[in-house]
Amino acid sequence: MSGGTWNPTTLPNRPGVYINFVTAAAAAIVGGARGVVALGLTTYTGGTATVGKYYTVETLAAADTLFGAANTGAISLAFQGGASSVIVYTLPASPVVADYTTMRAGFDTQFFNVFVAQVYNATEHAALKTWLTTNRAEGKQFMLVIGGDASTDADPAAGNTRSTLNADDAIVNVINGAVVGGVSLTSSQYAPFIAGLIAGTSINESITYAPTTASDVTKRLSNAQTSAALTAGSLVLTNDGRRVKVEQGVVTSGKKIRSTRARQAVIDDIATTADESFIGRLQNNADGRAALIASVTKYLETLEDNGVLEGPVVTLDPNNPPVGDKVFLAVSYVEIDSMERIFFTINV
Repeated sequence: MSGGTWNPTTLPNRPGVYINFVTAAAAAIVGGARGVVALGLTTYTGGTATVGKYYTVETLAAADTLFGAANTGAISLAFQGGASSVIVYTLPASPVVADYTTMRAGFDTQFFNVFVAQVYNATEHAALKTWLTTNRAEGKQFMLVIGGDASTDADPAAGNTRSTLNADDAIVNVINGAVVGGVSLTSSQYAPFIAGLIAGTSINESITYAPTTASDVTKRLSNAQTSAALTAGSLVLTNDGRRVKVEQGVVTSGKKIRSTRARQAVIDDIATTADESFIGRLQNNADGRAALIASVTKYLETLEDNGVLEGPVVTLDPNNPPVGDKVFLAVSYVEIDSMERIFFTINV
């Protein structure tokens, strides 16, 4: 499926749908994802999997057979979070930079919604960010979840610095670890659960205050530290005395995960529908363009009915008239956020 962003001075020549979302102050455009998590695995002894291959698993039992029951902890966490399936790439036991590069290149041809890095590696994080932005420019939408190690998890400021270095609307940075079944996991090791939670949550819902499988966190943040982390765009796990929950569903740019997932859903769904129903089939005349506008409008109205957005408007782009095999649409709507801060004034 071709597509991506476009610039009026350098129009792409491949057949496809090129969507240019322009964020306006009055009507921010936001995006979404579905339920597929992707990750790399370095240990799979005792299973039938071999090195350098991609495997899609939909149950933990299938994962145990492929990779050995002792090696499927990350996959299990992704399923517990809510992933519908997990795509696994089998890395060498001692991967080097070239192996990670090969893995990312192969994932370019796989469909997934959230990629999770399970090991803290600043160099690989930078490479993942470049990979994410390159794919986004080419029309492939996904989110990235990263974390730290025991040392950085112990210092919230270090985690916040990682958020700043990886600031992006589609990157989630977990900055404290979790205790699961009596075992302390670093934020990188627990990141697959967060990836599954993001992938498995409806695009009209937020993961703010979502409960986790943890019994405690490895570092409890003070109120001031939590506020500083949220300002930095860090994802914090909080033990509120009853449960461990996600403090707020934020990405490293400081925006909301819900917003990014909604935007990704709009781009993916419109592009997929166009691939299947419009490209090469509709005439680029008044009737054909009206059919395209009606279809996109109906899709957005469906999202409106489900509380994802409101006030969708789809028209021909007045600044770029249709010509030849090219047609340009102007799409606008207002995002709907979840209610996350409630203020009471009580008079007695």
